[in-house]
Amino acid sequence: MSTTLVKAAPKPLDRHRPAWTSAAHAVGWYAAARLTGLLVTVVAGGGARRRPPAALGASWDSVHYLSIAAHGYRTWYVTGSGLTYSDLAFFPLYPALIRAGSAVLPLSPVDTALLISAVAGCVAAWGIHSVVRMVAGPRTATGVVVLWALLPHAVVLTTAYTEALFVALCAWALHALLRERYPLAGGLAVAAGLTRPSGLAVVAAVVVAAVLARRDRRAWAGALIAPLGWLAHVAWAGARTGRPLGYLDIQAKWGSHFDFGYGTLRFAAHLLLTREEPLFYGAMLVVAAAVVAFVPLVRGALRQPGSLPLVLVVYTAVLLALAVGQTGNWGCKARMLLPAFPLLLPAAAALCRARRTAAYATVTVLAVVSVAYGAYLVVFAGKPL
Repeated sequence: MSTTLVKAAPKPLDRHRPAWTSAAHAVGWYAAARLTGLLVTVVAGGGARRRPPAALGASWDSVHYLSIAAHGYRTWYVTGSGLTYSDLAFFPLYPALIRAGSAVLPLSPVDTALLISAVAGCVAAWGIHSVVRMVAGPRTATGVVVLWALLPHAVVLTTAYTEALFVALCAWALHALLRERYPLAGGLAVAAGLTRPSGLAVVAAVVVAAVLARRDRRAWAGALIAPLGWLAHVAWAGARTGRPLGYLDIQAKWGSHFDFGYGTLRFAAHLLLTREEPLFYGAMLVVAAAVVAFVPLVRGALRQPGSLPLVLVVYTAVLLALAVGQTGNWGCKARMLLPAFPLLLPAAAALCRARRTAAYATVTVLAVVSVAYGAYLVVFAGKPL
């Protein structure tokens, strides 16, 4: 029997513990993990003479989100190397929230962006727990949240990036699907599609849910509205560039296009033959681990039909396909997989079945690696996350 789909045996207290209590426990673990990582990153930044706002909220992609929040889309900008890129590659919901938040709160745009990520990260942890609790029980749900909080690239969840917001929207959209609240799921998919290009993953999940529901009009209503956010930005980018598929041209100029994994395989071979920055090896290890983890997820779903909702499998498959099948900045591939939390189900189930001392030792090792690697990525790597 696959370890992916087996619910951990509940403790006596778990049987009577309200869902919100269990979720609060998991969110507390998430907050503790990320706060520890944040403090280590800030201390490391101080040693490297990088102020926390600059390290966490004003570097790489966050610069573009803050620029869009302040000035709107400028359509293009010129890099230091003289190349011309379009900021239309960045989706609008996160900068819109930064602009709105900084207008009503006594905070700078950078601090507002970091506050949004902090709150969204906790909401995401709550959503992940709620989804996994429905399919694998409260203990495994908490295990998934803890492992997710300690992923090597989890530091991104506390920076001015879109990942925390995106995962929150995706997790609660999936929860709405499992509760058969299809219009709500479609609405959250619209918001996810306005946040990141990979919003297609949750759109696919909503559409699959509608197909499975067959004649349920609510499900088809959700499926019809789900892609509207993603399509709206792509259409608007096309109108700004004068080409219907102009968004694909914009992505291509950023070095990103879908090649079905050929570029990923080539770069993996390159890493084996030459010496590169450590973050590239870390990113590729995360991608390889994700591919390996997807196998038992699918195998368990096939062996026990109905034990793992198909919408979770489809959602994860699309995220994995986008991460592996797309070219682009190789150091960013690991953070592209942060929303793929169902991949952690087998490891979380195994962690819950392990002896307490072994489980605590494992979590401690993961925590040390996570906070140290996160500080390296933000402060010392000098490459896009």
